Amino acid sequence: MFKKVINTKGFWKSVFSLALAFGVLFALIKWAIEGFEIAYFTERNPWVFFLTLAVAGFIYGFFVTYGKFSAKLKENNPRK
Repeated sequence: MFKKVINTKGFWKSVFSLALAFGVLFALIKWAIEGFEIAYFTERNPWVFFLTLAVAGFIYGFFVTYGKFSAKLKENNPRK
C-alpha cells in the first residue's frame, strides 16, 4: 500500500506544495509571535533556519499528503 500511495500521480507535487506552504506560514506566525523584529531572521544561522523549515515542512507535507492519498485510494478500491 505504501508504494502504491507514493507512486500515485500528483503525490510528490502535493508534498512539496504543502511543505512550502507550511514553511512560509510557520515562519510568518513565529515572526509575528516574536513581535515582527528583524532580529528573528538575523540572529539565526540562515542555513540552519531554512534547512529546519524545509525538513519540518517536508515531514508535515508527507504525512498529510499520505493520509489524503491513502484515504482516496481506499475509497476508490474498497475491499470485498
